[in-house]
Amino acid sequence: MAHIAYTTGKLDITAAKQALERSENPNVKKFAAEMVRDYVGVNKRALALVKKLRVTPKDNDTSRMMSRNAAVKTKELSHLKGAEFDKVYVDNEIIYHRIVDDALETDLIPLARNAELKDLLEVALKTVQGHEKHAEQVAAQLK
Repeated sequence: MAHIAYTTGKLDITAAKQALERSENPNVKKFAAEMVRDYVGVNKRALALVKKLRVTPKDNDTSRMMSRNAAVKTKELSHLKGAEFDKVYVDNEIIYHRIVDDALETDLIPLARNAELKDLLEVALKTVQGHEKHAEQVAAQLK
């Protein structure tokens, strides 16, 4: 569970850094900067918690699948530029955040037995939901 949560943030940081490098749209850049800032913060909290709990996050089928899918999308985006890049990046962010939102609500939070972990996942859920709304706003501006 800890590795999935950490991987989620790490992958979105990577995608956001790619957007910061490739996009010229100020709204997309602002969104991407928000992703980096927020997920760096959440991942710092997650790492501090696993250290405190003396838990070793383990790579698993879900985190490996997420990483493979992200690598495919990163490669696809590396061939795009301008408005085309922006649209694909932001549309992917909407989908990604919906998937993460669903996983947090239906799987990770209900399965969390540790109160601190559950609290961290609930904070992450609010962050993800905010990102999803922001991505939808950016997508509407791109049309």
